[in-house]
Amino acid sequence: MNRPETHEFAPYYNTYVSLIEDDTVLPVLEAQAADLRGMISGVPEEKGTYAYADGKWTIKELLSHLIDGERIFAYRILRISRGDKTPIEGFEQDDYIETSNANDRLFADLLDEFEHERRANLLLVKNLSDEASLRIGTASNNPVSVRALVYIMAGHVKHHVNILQERYLS
Repeated sequence: MNRPETHEFAPYYNTYVSLIEDDTVLPVLEAQAADLRGMISGVPEEKGTYAYADGKWTIKELLSHLIDGERIFAYRILRISRGDKTPIEGFEQDDYIETSNANDRLFADLLDEFEHERRANLLLVKNLSDEASLRIGTASNNPVSVRALVYIMAGHVKHHVNILQERYLS
């Protein structure tokens, strides 16, 4: 899948798209679940409720946010790739985390859920035709292409993994 052009997504999302080099999105998507599991595997369960600053998510909340993101990006990819022109609303990530019960969950369960979501999303993405990947819809009041959503999904995880490494696990 070719890299999206900058007009295919809102400028805000360049933070995520720019983290994916060239046309390497599929290998990145394929590796992220295992990479995340490897990163968390040595972290004691009790550190899961650690946040690096007041008002920041805990490690488990960050993982829950990645799961929410997987579901939401997949929903957007599905709808737009199928030609649905109905605008897709945004979501308030902090409200989702507040009601996620993430801190009561085990790392293994969070990682399993992310992995299952990602595997399903890979099947969806690999089945997209070139034509479908170029379709543009509206999400969060902005035009976005299917291929941009795929890059955003991969870059979103990479962005949060970078934060996890730098601020939680260093």
